[in-house]
Amino acid sequence: MQTVRDGDGDTYLLVKRSAESSRVRDPDTGAERYVDNGDLTVVDGESPLETAASGVPEPVRRTLGAVRDDRSLGLLAVIVDAGPIAAIDLLDAADMCESDLHGAVTTFRAAGLVEEVEVAGQRGYEPTPVAVEAMGSLRGDAGAGADH
Repeated sequence: MQTVRDGDGDTYLLVKRSAESSRVRDPDTGAERYVDNGDLTVVDGESPLETAASGVPEPVRRTLGAVRDDRSLGLLAVIVDAGPIAAIDLLDAADMCESDLHGAVTTFRAAGLVEEVEVAGQRGYEPTPVAVEAMGSLRGDAGAGADH
């Protein structure tokens, strides 16, 4: 597979090339169509896998990069649903040891998914709009958590 662009500047994945036309896939929809070879230009230096990933919304890609398992995804879901939440309450809600929880929250902060805030005079965390949007997308409900 290769990354290609058509005459309008739209980016596609080259699936199959024949003598006169090529079958390309739109990374946003997965739809395939045929385009004349003369209308396509190969994009050097752009990974076809990165092109394929570009069809996934950026907040979801960022979240997928930050969660390592179902427990950390669940932790992020708790922060999105309950946030802002005090760290002590988050520790009580999670079945993680303190160091695992701290490591996951640090990863979320580095990815821009949570921010440290004060909750009732204690250190706590709240989800960023990126995390809220990503969880909504992952849950299939773009409005989920919209009150944060």
